[in-house]
Amino acid sequence: MKKINYITVIVFSMLLFSCVPQRKLEEEQTRRNNCEKELSALKDSFQLCDTRLTEATKKLSDYLRETTGLQRDTSIIGTSLRNLTSKYDKLNSVNDQLLDKYNRLLEGNLADTRKLSGELQLTQEQLLKKQDELKQLETELKKRESRVAELEGVLRKKDEAVNELKRKMSDALLGFEGKGLSITQKNGKVYVSMDENLLFASGSITVEGKGTEALKKVAKVLEQNADINVMIEGHTDDVPMNGKGEIKDNWDLSVMRATSIVKIITKYSSVDPKRLTAAGRGEYSPLDPSKNVEARKKNRRTEIILTPKLDELFKVLESN
Repeated sequence: MKKINYITVIVFSMLLFSCVPQRKLEEEQTRRNNCEKELSALKDSFQLCDTRLTEATKKLSDYLRETTGLQRDTSIIGTSLRNLTSKYDKLNSVNDQLLDKYNRLLEGNLADTRKLSGELQLTQEQLLKKQDELKQLETELKKRESRVAELEGVLRKKDEAVNELKRKMSDALLGFEGKGLSITQKNGKVYVSMDENLLFASGSITVEGKGTEALKKVAKVLEQNADINVMIEGHTDDVPMNGKGEIKDNWDLSVMRATSIVKIITKYSSVDPKRLTAAGRGEYSPLDPSKNVEARKKNRRTEIILTPKLDELFKVLESN
């Protein structure tokens, strides 16, 4: 009887332990499915933001091209105005000469007088026509000069805003620059680039202590500048991931790192999440394409890209 009880206990234990792995497997599968859905949503969001950025960049490019054309047209109109002014002065001089001849020939030959009178009338008509053309050109020139000045003013404000933003960011991150962090300005944007060793352990998506402190300072500047859009881009080297766990490849790693940074910024500040976009570029946007240790270290980075909103510029373009 005692032997039977032992056997019963053993069988029960085997059944118990065989159920546990199955349950864990199901939980892990559920978690994996949720992560894949979240990653898909993030990729869709990035694609939408990238499309909007492309549209904004195209509008800005069209504006710059239009400004160049306006400046060229303004120069041409200015030249035409000077030429018309010169012709106008010459016509005035001819008119005076004809009037003098007309007065001297009033008592002379009647045929010559009539001919001279016709020439005088034609000259006066030409003079009036040139006066009208001159006025039209002056009006058009003033309109174009006003538009160019307005557009240049908006561009100047945007450039000043970018310069001021870079200064504020440099002041806030003074202790980090040159220590795995750099701040640059190009194409009307401010780039805050952080090396992997400042933010993450190798292959990890958890931001470490030094990185968290730097991101808190970034978040404080963003909190004080509400008219700035923020893109967080994760970048990796070209060494493939081993594909185990929730991080299967460099795409996953870059996106998840960018998402981790977004969460820290929103956690430690009141920055509106609608201003933030998390994106992963994987290994496909390297700073250095060389296949060596130093190049790969340089490529493993996260870039926080700050872009001033262009609402005012678009309003000016649409109003014209």
